[in-house]
Amino acid sequence: MGGAWWLEVVVGGGWRSWVMVGDGGGVVSGGVVAVVVRGGGVVAVMVGGSWGGGVNGLALFRVFMFTATHQRRVPDPDDPSTLMKEDGVAVCSQMWIENFREPDKTVTNLTNYLRRFELWVLAYQKVCADEMGAYMPRNAIQRSALEDLLALRNAVLDSRFKWGARLEFFIKSPKDKTEYESLSKRKIRAILTTTQPSPFQDRIVQEVLFMILEPIYEARFSQKSFAFRPGRNAHTVLRVVRRSFAGYLWYIKGDLSTILDGMKVGMVISALMRDVRDKKVIDLIKSALVTPVITTPHGEGEKKKKIKRKYQKKRVLAEDEPKPDPYWLDTFFGFAPEEAEKLPFWGHCGILSPLLANVCLDELDRWMEDKIKEFYRPSKSDVIWNSPDGEAEQGNTSWPEFVPTSGPDKTRKIDYVRYGGHILIGIRGPRADAATLRKQLIEFCDQKYLLKLDNESLPIEHITKGIMFLDHVLCRRVVYPTLRYTATGGKIISEKGVGTLLSVTASLKQCIKQFRKLNFLKGDRDPDPQPCFRMFHATQAHTNQQMNKLLSTMVEWYRYADNRKKIVNFCSYIIRGSLAKLYAAKYKLRSRAKVYKIGARNLARPLKEKKGQSPEYHNLLRMGLVESIDGLMYTRMSLVPETDYSPFPNGWRPEHEKALLEYIRLDDPKILEEHRSGLREQGLVSPQDYVSMLVWNYKRNAIGLDQLPATVGSSNNIETVGSNPENDDETNRVEGDREERCHAAQM
Repeated sequence: MGGAWWLEVVVGGGWRSWVMVGDGGGVVSGGVVAVVVRGGGVVAVMVGGSWGGGVNGLALFRVFMFTATHQRRVPDPDDPSTLMKEDGVAVCSQMWIENFREPDKTVTNLTNYLRRFELWVLAYQKVCADEMGAYMPRNAIQRSALEDLLALRNAVLDSRFKWGARLEFFIKSPKDKTEYESLSKRKIRAILTTTQPSPFQDRIVQEVLFMILEPIYEARFSQKSFAFRPGRNAHTVLRVVRRSFAGYLWYIKGDLSTILDGMKVGMVISALMRDVRDKKVIDLIKSALVTPVITTPHGEGEKKKKIKRKYQKKRVLAEDEPKPDPYWLDTFFGFAPEEAEKLPFWGHCGILSPLLANVCLDELDRWMEDKIKEFYRPSKSDVIWNSPDGEAEQGNTSWPEFVPTSGPDKTRKIDYVRYGGHILIGIRGPRADAATLRKQLIEFCDQKYLLKLDNESLPIEHITKGIMFLDHVLCRRVVYPTLRYTATGGKIISEKGVGTLLSVTASLKQCIKQFRKLNFLKGDRDPDPQPCFRMFHATQAHTNQQMNKLLSTMVEWYRYADNRKKIVNFCSYIIRGSLAKLYAAKYKLRSRAKVYKIGARNLARPLKEKKGQSPEYHNLLRMGLVESIDGLMYTRMSLVPETDYSPFPNGWRPEHEKALLEYIRLDDPKILEEHRSGLREQGLVSPQDYVSMLVWNYKRNAIGLDQLPATVGSSNNIETVGSNPENDDETNRVEGDREERCHAAQM
């Protein structure tokens, strides 16, 4: 066969073809193809043989020189470096913006975000930070870890991932050096039958789901819930109560934390599917709720405690390794309020559990918001609450929290807040209204959550008894009539009605209870400090440092309490007395008075010097021979900060939500056009237009903006060189335009 022939050579997974021209016809006989491959590319191709039709010998000899860089490579789907196209934080930010732009839209496709490898790398960094105690930058992640992370992502997408794996992992923690293939049967049985911490790969999947679901529901959650949400905490609740609950006489306080202990899977999934309709994500959360959690049988843990090793090697921490502080952490969490201690944990959901709890309880928040609107009955004769939002524009300006007592001609209103599973409802009106609302709330919880509540679990209390909420007591201070008389006496010129001021005070009884739990004191009416022997082997500097951490935490916790100075001074007295007794026993001093005499009131002076050294402490400190000792803080009431009475604005939102809403508003082209039209109507110049005008004047007239007024003022004295009479009109027109531009630039 004559004519053109095509020879195809396979190189690196791609086909290359060359056109070869020969004479005559027939079939190539005895053809030889030589391919030399060097450095990933074809160096030479030689074709030899005889052609049918009379052409013998070497018919064609062609050499091709090219390198591997010219080859077109198909992107490898298993290469993690090609999958990281954006930064993970930028992807998360885009999710927040999209959900806050359309908060009521039902989300149907989350698998695309589940497929984004950037989110998995970010989740790996967050979990490693919790595991290792230090943040790992993206360029420090090893290639093998990225490949394992990609395998985990593919397993989740292909439904091959199983929650709670004990022996087979797609990716392991950097701290986990265990070879599971070489374990003995006894160790494998112990791993499979006892309580184990959540696997590293499970926490990565939980982080990815959390990053995907949190922006969806944060845009939809009610403004009445404050627990387990970014930018909201217990202090936010106290500030809302101080602002909005003044004048409420009846309160319903409920504990629905039994819902947080565990809920039926069907209820959780139905609550999720109100806003999310992605099958992959829903099935993943459902399998996390359904998969049983293996726990140690009751009684086995006690047997293990009896077995003690005789010799245990003490682990020495490196210089740059962060030192653990278990005493401070135990003390801090032991002093936390009861409402803050309750943290939901459902199956293998891990960090998703608080978010799922808020998703389920959001229906209660919406139901209560409808009840607030239904219950509102305004009164024209009332001086406050003339709008459903509770704005006090017509109230007493000198006392914003001053509210007259309730009566038949006063405004009827209710308000509601929720912190986790704890709810607080304030009612202004007769007690019968509070009883009716409680009955409706019991019916709603029974139908929606299958939770059997009774009147004792939702008590109705009057403000005069004091309402305990988040370790603070809500009470009222009565404001009596103010009578003013004339100078001659006898005639009343002004009179105020009896009203109430809401007072948010820290509970001293609860504070004593928490200190007793920590073994810092004994006795109720006359509490006596007890030595904290757990710090017996610590140095004086370290002990004082730990107690200062606890005191600073208490000062911050009681920031919005009316009796902040008094309660912090009491805490400082208990801690100082406890340390004084500890030092008296440790350094064999007879009494607390002896300790205070040597160590001063704040225990900042050293109580014992080393032998052979000068007792001059400041000289030793200057030479670096002794450790500096920080004295105890807040040893006097005057040192305690004042209560924070900064006003809490209506319609408050966290800072990150404000920034999101402002960005979305400014990103709208209609808003931008409205701003520009407003600038034109008011005769203002935007910075962009000002810069454009500056450049235009410079190009047109070759002058700066600061020279424009002088040029305008001297334009009458300038004679145009070489001007003609017929060009006078054109010159006048140009000068008129220049004057208008100069006038605009001056504006």
